Amino acid sequence: MDRADTVAVQSVRSRSGGTAGRRGGVSATTRRSTRRRTLTGILLLVPAIVAVLGLAIVPILIVARNSFAESNVYGGITGGFTFDNYAQLMDPVYGKVLVYSLGMAVLNTVICLVVGYIVSYYIVSRPPQRQSLLLLLIIVPFWIDFLVRTFAWISVLGRGGPVYGLLDLLGVNTSQLSLVPSQGAVVMGLLYAFLPTAIFPIYASMRAIDPSVKEAAADLGCGWWQTHFRVLVPLSSTGIIAAAMLTFIPTLGVFVIPVLLGGGKQQLVGNLIVTLYTEFRNQPMGAAVSMVLLVLMLLAMAVAGLIARRGRKKVA
Repeated sequence: MDRADTVAVQSVRSRSGGTAGRRGGVSATTRRSTRRRTLTGILLLVPAIVAVLGLAIVPILIVARNSFAESNVYGGITGGFTFDNYAQLMDPVYGKVLVYSLGMAVLNTVICLVVGYIVSYYIVSRPPQRQSLLLLLIIVPFWIDFLVRTFAWISVLGRGGPVYGLLDLLGVNTSQLSLVPSQGAVVMGLLYAFLPTAIFPIYASMRAIDPSVKEAAADLGCGWWQTHFRVLVPLSSTGIIAAAMLTFIPTLGVFVIPVLLGGGKQQLVGNLIVTLYTEFRNQPMGAAVSMVLLVLMLLAMAVAGLIARRGRKKVA
């Protein structure tokens, strides 16, 4: 090899070495930047993690522990470990409350889904500017405190209220009629309380449907009912399932409406928990019922997840 070839080889080696060094430097810089971003993300998540642990996880663990504890003569927690609290839930009294709660939750969910679907379809069929106004009209009443709105239903359905006045104008004998307290008032109160949580998910899923889909269904010979049940309902199934969960789960735990509008004659699980903690002063039993309610909610979420997964597989 002559001198010129040797110089060329050394030049190529020096250039390749410099390039490798620069690549190593860029790689090290990239790694440091990645680590910095990761550390920043973790630091930003710390407040959220602390909030979730302090406001959700830790209280649930405390309630779970108390559900297995023994109580003193005053109903307080004395420690120990026993399954008697859960064994007492086999009493028919508690079973009746659980069955009634599940029935009311299912009934309220079905009514909210039907009414929410109709209202959502009406809103979606309006012009965009009017849709915003209609959604605002649905939200505005719920800026008022929940307890105040529940008391307002007592005035609306009570004697001397507009409902009794309308019935008197129609010639209905209201002397033996009692709207509050009654089961009908409870159903209406639950519908009013949870209807928006059913409307918004269904509306969001319906809004994503191309309007030409309805025209295509009509061109293929689908009537009004077929268009809804065979086209629109399957396409908006995600929002319907979300609305069902947002309605069913809170209904299980509500306790104000059955007391104010139902007179407390029929208790939901939420009323039972409040009664055990306050009137009976039996904290371990109240904690046990709370854990049963939590399990029912988790099961409902699991069932909704399975239904949603099967729906996605069918669409795919």
